[in-house]
Amino acid sequence: MKRVFSLSERTHGQGQLKFCWQKTLGNYLVTTGSDNTVRIFDRHGESIEDISLPGLCTGIGWDKDGDTLAIICDKCSIVFLWDANVRRTHQVDSGFRDQLTFLLWSKVGPQLAVGTMKGNLLIYNHQSSRKVPIRGKHTKKITCGAWSKQNLLALGGEDKMLTINNAEGDIIRQMSLRSDPTEIQFSEMKMAERNPVGENTVSIIVGGKNLFLYNINDPENPVELAFQPKYGSIINYKWFGDGYIMIGFSHGFFVVISTHIKEIGQEIFQARNHKDNLANIAISAALNMCATAGDNCIKIHDLSDFKEMYAVITLEDERSISDINWTDDGQLLAVSSPRGGLHVYLTKLPILGAVYQSKLAYLTSLLEVTLQDSVQLEEPVTVSVDVEPSFLGIGPYHLAVGMNNRAWFYLLTDQGPTKLKDREYLGTVQSCKLNDEYASVYFEGKVNLHVVEGATVDMSDERETRLFPDKEHADQKITCHDITQEFLIYGTDAGGIFYFFMEDWQFVNEFRHVAGIRHIYPDSTGTRLIFIDDKSDAYVYNPVNDNIVEIPDFSTTTHGVLWDNSPSDKGVFITHDEESINTYVYCRESVKGMSSFITDSGYGNEPPNIYTSGSKLL
Repeated sequence: MKRVFSLSERTHGQGQLKFCWQKTLGNYLVTTGSDNTVRIFDRHGESIEDISLPGLCTGIGWDKDGDTLAIICDKCSIVFLWDANVRRTHQVDSGFRDQLTFLLWSKVGPQLAVGTMKGNLLIYNHQSSRKVPIRGKHTKKITCGAWSKQNLLALGGEDKMLTINNAEGDIIRQMSLRSDPTEIQFSEMKMAERNPVGENTVSIIVGGKNLFLYNINDPENPVELAFQPKYGSIINYKWFGDGYIMIGFSHGFFVVISTHIKEIGQEIFQARNHKDNLANIAISAALNMCATAGDNCIKIHDLSDFKEMYAVITLEDERSISDINWTDDGQLLAVSSPRGGLHVYLTKLPILGAVYQSKLAYLTSLLEVTLQDSVQLEEPVTVSVDVEPSFLGIGPYHLAVGMNNRAWFYLLTDQGPTKLKDREYLGTVQSCKLNDEYASVYFEGKVNLHVVEGATVDMSDERETRLFPDKEHADQKITCHDITQEFLIYGTDAGGIFYFFMEDWQFVNEFRHVAGIRHIYPDSTGTRLIFIDDKSDAYVYNPVNDNIVEIPDFSTTTHGVLWDNSPSDKGVFITHDEESINTYVYCRESVKGMSSFITDSGYGNEPPNIYTSGSKLL
């Protein structure tokens, strides 16, 4: 797995640091340490903002949407709120005069819970700015807590008490514990019959040794689980799947248990992942993977089969690890060390690519595109780009990289790619296709055809750019597009297939189908075209005479179509879905007239990555 960036010990000074990813989007990484400063970085390691605090930070956390970051410290009663949308900080006075020790946003609402050294609690509604101070919620320091999906708040403190409260701070349940609680979580135990109330169980580490399960609906029968002494202390645990818990222990072990009443207490899986110690564990629901961190390495497992080791990351520049955490989408994994360093790894990369004949462009890191020629077998060339792209386009001489409503164009030369210019469009771009001179850019039901480098001497102004559909077809929405050396071709929701001849700068063909057009796949010349309509039927279209031939045995789950560009096999094309590749031959002239028939099928568990001549990664 590729390391994206690192922060050295100089970022916050020597000593342990806290960090957290922005909820949902994962665009920001927040860190804080011994220098009394909260630093906000983007996902590429670029500094966004520094927030100086009057004391040591005691808590950081994002609201459920990732819009607002809350910060508290040990030297004042103020809650600092940083708005990610406008990048401004404002302050909320808690009203308490003792040290703020704990904060946590609701999973489902605008509430922020703030606890203090003396056991006081503030419920702050960020939407209405209403503050509900509750003095004496606990008799000693509030140390941990969790919100449920039903907006209940569980709190634990040094008074060895567990309280379960509603969103207004009123106590619903409370009980005393045998030792200090840590790592409170809400989840749902596996029951013989599905309980409709949702997250019914509060889980707590008690005294670092036992896992305490408290069912809100059955408060008289809590369950306390003890583990083998050789495992050491419980460092952390995570709920996952249908009532399973993964537990990490200090001596390097991690254990998986079930909370089903018939299985409770039984170990489903156990392994010693780390020789000396285990520092923390993390789970990514998006990846269906878990990670354990210990010694100076991270080991990643598939949640479907813990015996399979997906990856091992060794931190050669660190002696030990203190914490790990994934972004919600599973793309990035952050790892911190006790010395104050932090490293971010890429664990999931979007599949993004484009092709022109034998040239291939594909994403190899968040800010890196690799170019290679599968026929010439030249050394791949990497291009560092300015943005994390959501679309790519490649032509004989150019590369397009873009996101949202903007695209950057590069000239491909023997000396390497050179940035030409960037361009903004009237909507969020969904795809970009290139030939040697023009770019066809599709966004929000429209296509913008424009020159890539600029007008040539003999080119009139009107031939530099054109927006489709024109006024005559303004009632139609473009659904798909492609470009060949001579034609811009697009399909519409009204069933239209249009051929625009760029040399004459006018339409030369229009075909009307009985249903809306969903996808088009022209061959390299545009003289044969396959389209899929809204009924999931597929046809081969001949623009010379407007004849169409239905493709037999066409799967409704087809992901794409690819024409064979070999001169000797012009009528050959394939279709593919997740399980199979089907080969067809299109005959324009036969004893039966025009026809298309299947010749072979290939099956496999993992289909290969296939690129169409229209630059789409299938």
